[in-house]
Amino acid sequence: MLKLSRLTDYAAVVMAQIARHPQASHAATELAEAVQLPHPTVSKTLKMLVRAGLLVSQRGAQGGYRLARPASQITAADIIAAIEGPVAMTECSQAEGDCELVATCGVADNWQRVSLAMRTLLESVTLAHLADTAPIKLPVQLPIQTISLSAASA
Repeated sequence: MLKLSRLTDYAAVVMAQIARHPQASHAATELAEAVQLPHPTVSKTLKMLVRAGLLVSQRGAQGGYRLARPASQITAADIIAAIEGPVAMTECSQAEGDCELVATCGVADNWQRVSLAMRTLLESVTLAHLADTAPIKLPVQLPIQTISLSAASA
């Protein structure tokens, strides 16, 4: 099963909470209470998101956390990368030369295509989408439907 870590899920929840109130500065304790997560977990997540450049923090009485850029310019891929590292299905689809089996594998190019498709899909979902509480309307046109994964286009 492909599954994001709990910390990544929590990061998306925290980011969505901030995105719903983008003009305000949010204290870690306020965010923890709002999303019903333990304060240490929220604090750890916030530090990782600041380090990745998705949030900015300001100290002081009027301090707190804010989005570093508009929610429409932050993607699900950005949030995942901030917590888990680059989005890739396998080691070889992340960087060339990281696999001992590259000479005999035979499927590396195909995993790279799958990784590209997954990355493209995650880059098409913005924090604004994640923060929207309205139910999704089906059918949804996914950007992956416009990508050719054939060997000729790679």
